Amino acid sequence: MTIVLQRVKNASVHIDKQLHAKINQGYLLYVGIEKDDTLEAAKKLSHKILTLKLFDSKEPKQPINIKDSLGQILVISQFTLLATTKKGHRPSYSRAEKPDKAKVLYHYFITELKNADLDIQSGVFGADMQVSSLNDGPYTLILKA
Repeated sequence: MTIVLQRVKNASVHIDKQLHAKINQGYLLYVGIEKDDTLEAAKKLSHKILTLKLFDSKEPKQPINIKDSLGQILVISQFTLLATTKKGHRPSYSRAEKPDKAKVLYHYFITELKNADLDIQSGVFGADMQVSSLNDGPYTLILKA
């Protein structure tokens, strides 16, 4: 499982030219599900994301996590994170899980995030989406299970 986490001032996703989901301050997560990823990996990464201390607090040099900052999360499925470009001119997506299995893990990951009682929004698995964001920092991390 590969996740690109961006701390954002705001983010939104449109599907078929219609606003589907929108958040204010928080995280925009691009999630790629790899072959052999497990429910345990999804649970572990969701916990890591919820506990990372990436937000400023009122106390100097004492960052806080997303829950304490009252942030929001927008989750977008993105198998292209798993592209291999070592050979030729066309990316290979052979590391990506088959859609039926990946969709289950994607929704499980979202459910694990929702257990934290945060505002969690998401795109639609497999849809053609237009994602907009205003990166805060910029602050971007790549997380792997």
